[in-house]
Amino acid sequence: MKYFKGDHLVSRGNHQVPFGYEPPKASRKGTLIYYDSFEHTTDLELTIAAEYAVNHAFEKFVLYPLHEESVRRMSKEPVQAYYKREDRLHAWKREHDQTSVYIEGWEGKRKKYTPIDAALRHLTEYYPSPHFLYVTPEFANLFASFSSFEAWIVKIRLVLSSEPQRMHPRLEKFRHRWNTIHTQ
Repeated sequence: MKYFKGDHLVSRGNHQVPFGYEPPKASRKGTLIYYDSFEHTTDLELTIAAEYAVNHAFEKFVLYPLHEESVRRMSKEPVQAYYKREDRLHAWKREHDQTSVYIEGWEGKRKKYTPIDAALRHLTEYYPSPHFLYVTPEFANLFASFSSFEAWIVKIRLVLSSEPQRMHPRLEKFRHRWNTIHTQ
């Protein structure tokens, strides 16, 4: 009997392999999570992040759009409704044939403010490690201002879309745990 596992056809029967055979190691590892409101993110910025994920052989590239309540609590800036920003991401994914991009809809299902701790807990439990959080310099400084930053920065690495003009002291303290996409 044969069935599909992921996108591979797998047989349930016994398999014979030569003595000493070891299956090939996975060449792709980890998850790159783009954590943003996606209110002002351009198609070019999305494409650059997707190319970064491909060039660094990430197993998963996840777009994590924030609910409007989360954005209002974190940055006080007005944003479009969650579903409009999510629809725009799906349109970008279709237009640019990004079949390996995942759009995480967990905050949309919650329909309320989600602290970054809860979001990171969900993402790190659900997606394969190691975890890299792709953020803008503004979100990196905001994340560094939270008391839980030091507990999270040892579990994940940050990838910044550009070099920050000003840095939060905790971001400076953990400079070895983050880098920008242009310094790679």
